Amino acid sequence: MESEKRPIILIAEDDESNYLLLFALLKRDYQIIHAHDGIEAIQLFKNFSPDAILMDIKMPHMDGLTAMQAIREIDQDIPIIVVSAYAYEQDKQTAYSCGCNAYIMKPVDSKKLTSTISLLLSIKEHHISIH
Repeated sequence: MESEKRPIILIAEDDESNYLLLFALLKRDYQIIHAHDGIEAIQLFKNFSPDAILMDIKMPHMDGLTAMQAIREIDQDIPIIVVSAYAYEQDKQTAYSCGCNAYIMKPVDSKKLTSTISLLLSIKEHHISIH
């Protein structure tokens, strides 16, 4: 009896405790899909067409930056938020150059995370509606 379909968020995060924290913060308002590495993130992106992606940078098999670039080749508009422990400005600049829309540091500030997702989803929705 869901009156409105909840947006789908793909969380690409290899660390289980980090994933569980993000899941706990977002499960009420969003449907959550979990990728354990960059390769799985690309596959789940293709299979489920999520509304937004939370992308860790350091993951096994394929890092988040490489996965982001591959996803950007397919979809220029999907909001991608990097969630990373890397604090250096160079890391942020690299992430933005690979296609992220926002960069959130770990440990995650729940208010910043939820407001960033809401903002990017509303921009995406507005962007699509004016085309």
